[in-house]
Amino acid sequence: MSEQINPLWNHFIRAVQEEVKPALGCTEPVSLALACAIAAEHLPGEVTQIDAWVSPNLMKNGLGVTVPGTGMVGLPIAAALGAIGGNAQAGLEVLKDASGEALAKAKALLQAGRVQVKLQEPCDEILYSRACVHAGNTSAMVTIAGGHTRVVEIVCQGETRFVLNEQPGEMGGDPLVVFSHTTLSQIVEFVEQIPFDAIRFILEAACLNDALSREGLSGKWGLHIGATLHKQRARGWMAQDIGSDIVIRTSAASDARMGGATLPAMSNSGSGNQGITATMPVVVVAEYVQADDERLARALMLSHLAAIYIHYQLPRLSALCAATTAAMGAAAGMAWLMGGNYQTIAMAIGSMIGDVSGIICDGASNSCAMKVSTSVGSAWKAVMMALDDSAVTGNEGIVAHDVEQSIANLCSLACRSMQATDQQIIEIMASKV
Repeated sequence: MSEQINPLWNHFIRAVQEEVKPALGCTEPVSLALACAIAAEHLPGEVTQIDAWVSPNLMKNGLGVTVPGTGMVGLPIAAALGAIGGNAQAGLEVLKDASGEALAKAKALLQAGRVQVKLQEPCDEILYSRACVHAGNTSAMVTIAGGHTRVVEIVCQGETRFVLNEQPGEMGGDPLVVFSHTTLSQIVEFVEQIPFDAIRFILEAACLNDALSREGLSGKWGLHIGATLHKQRARGWMAQDIGSDIVIRTSAASDARMGGATLPAMSNSGSGNQGITATMPVVVVAEYVQADDERLARALMLSHLAAIYIHYQLPRLSALCAATTAAMGAAAGMAWLMGGNYQTIAMAIGSMIGDVSGIICDGASNSCAMKVSTSVGSAWKAVMMALDDSAVTGNEGIVAHDVEQSIANLCSLACRSMQATDQQIIEIMASKV
């Protein structure tokens, strides 16, 4: 990185590199699969038993989601496949190399009742998974906490092999600390002035998530929302326009991702759906306005950075559906591509806060694609309004006259009052098991 680049910009780039990564499958079950894969790597023989404990929020997001390549839902198959066929060095793509033989062994382990996943109680961490993997008389235990891939402890045969001493937020430990003293206007300035070569890497998000979208349009995955809307549009029930393209192509990518397609998503803030939501609307608009790679990269950086910036003020997992905040990033990227300025972007985000702030997260599942489609539809509507100098005003609801205060108001709901909502959601979901 050139020494001439503003130091703050280097922090922005590092934050995106840390938070925007390829991920195969829903990242909560994948986090448990990773813990199991790392534990199994420390064992000399075949896996014979898995005992795991996860936080309530991780359990919520693992109960009803399909694990890629398995045709099965839930945390137990993720744990078993991670231990038997996972790649411990692959992070959020831990299951990418799992073979058919490994899957057969994982299913056999499940059928034998040798995989147990329980709630960790009490649990102070929102993101937490602890896996004890056995191979005969030997065992290894790995704990991940505070992040989907953040290994904090490895214990083999009762002997501690690794302990992470660094705490989240310490210097060098959390690149997102920069957002505690950042403004949206600084992000816009960065996007408009940073040399293209420094952010070219973000174009991979467009490639990965567009490939997922095309797979989702096949109609084989999840609730096939994108494919269904595409079919109904051909019948004349929807307009053939940019707005419908945004909804169809974005929800199709979510369909494939939640339905178990074996293609990675480019994630954002530890979520494939957030990455899809921050990417695909921008890609669609870029195609319509015939943007070159540089303009697309700048718009994608704006979208992903704005999404990270807002999500930083939220709990990592909460009762607020974060597809909504990722779509606020998409609104910023789309507005910028269409000639909007900082004020346009601020107006669009404010209108979205007045529109979709009540969408709850009731666990990862195929229906996430519905929430994704709703969120990006709201984003497009808010951009259209902002480009016409219209927006929800600071006199209405939780929206403030200043976009930073509007974001703070939204996030305070998720951090405080919506915690009780989250607990109620988890209780409802747990009663179904």
